Amino acid sequence: MIAVIYFFNVYAANWIPRIQNLLLALHLLCWVIIVVVLFAMAPHNPAKKVFTEFHNGGSWPSMGISLMIGQITAIYGSLSSDATAHMSEEVKDAGRYVPIAIAWGYIGNGILALIVIVGFLLALPSVPDALNDSTGFPFLYVFRQIFSTSGVNGLAAIILVPVIFSNILFNASTARQTYAFARDRGLPFANWISQVDTRRRIPVRAIALSCLISGLLSLINIGSQVAFNAIISLNVAALMYTYAVSISCVIYRKVTCPETLPPRRWSLGRFGLAINITGLLYVIFALFWSFWPPSPSPTARDFNWSVVIFVATFIISLLMYMFQGRRHYVGPVVTVQRVD
Repeated sequence: MIAVIYFFNVYAANWIPRIQNLLLALHLLCWVIIVVVLFAMAPHNPAKKVFTEFHNGGSWPSMGISLMIGQITAIYGSLSSDATAHMSEEVKDAGRYVPIAIAWGYIGNGILALIVIVGFLLALPSVPDALNDSTGFPFLYVFRQIFSTSGVNGLAAIILVPVIFSNILFNASTARQTYAFARDRGLPFANWISQVDTRRRIPVRAIALSCLISGLLSLINIGSQVAFNAIISLNVAALMYTYAVSISCVIYRKVTCPETLPPRRWSLGRFGLAINITGLLYVIFALFWSFWPPSPSPTARDFNWSVVIFVATFIISLLMYMFQGRRHYVGPVVTVQRVD
């Protein structure tokens, strides 16, 4: 998979826009197929059971605590909604169209996801049985209640194909972010990482580095699933922290010195500050819950190691800033091409 990702991002980079269009079509087509299966072909639970019964799978003393911890999974499923921003340097009129893509992408996919979740819960015979299924994937448990093995394989393929295409685009986004941070002198070996291939006009070395890191993480998973889960558990906490920092800076500028903010092509209007404050409060709230384990007495395998990885990453980042960043990093490099 990593080899395929590297090939497309380096040797077929001109196809990326076409792949994005194809992914959108596949995404909608696969969504329709899954929705038809869940709503039209699967045996259903009563609607009352779906919308009024709750299952505390973490053995917490109250449903409220279980809900607060469980929301982190939903947040994890929404983490890619801002990926468009990483590609903004390659988007025409990015100040207008990148925010539009983020907003409508999030809202549109949120509606589609809600419909799928309702269909999934209607077709779910037993929550404990689904969670304890031998495959480790509750959606396969639901598919098995409807189809034979060949049917389950077909539906699983329908889900995996868009995931494969998405991985290609995820790497494109990650590589551009890596390149931009190296170009701004925020990473070690910045000159090497930020070099752009003069013939292809893409950051080949940043693409290769992101693929290499993905491969190393995969090797960790082979050796220890606990260690792998500990590393990827950092995602939600790290992003909530970065959102908190960036939104706080925007709020501070809006309140104390709004004239220093650059002109914007897309705005939240008069509700912008209230939305920023609400967003900041929620990401801090989510950051707090992202460090909780899934159950009151977790084992080493089930423990939420994100707090350990978060602190370690934070310390490493501070050391990088002390020894390199404060001497070389001067903030994002702004390159503007004016067209008269």
